[in-house]
Amino acid sequence: MTDTTNVLRLRQPDTIDDPLTDLLRAGARKLLAQAIEIEAEAYLSSMRDLKLPDGRERLVRHGHGPEGTVAVTSAV
Repeated sequence: MTDTTNVLRLRQPDTIDDPLTDLLRAGARKLLAQAIEIEAEAYLSSMRDLKLPDGRERLVRHGHGPEGTVAVTSAV
């Protein structure tokens, strides 16, 4: 006796069926990235008046603040 099964492979969500779908997804990702960037800039702009005791801005984006120095010590 042989067992036969009717297994259908479902399309995976990351699989792109056609170039149009690829184009639409890329466009949507770009629009979302731009919207998030604008929202982050608007939030930081509204908080520019908040300062640390030494006069620096309290809220800055990671990697966008003034350049600082890093001290490295080694324990021997």
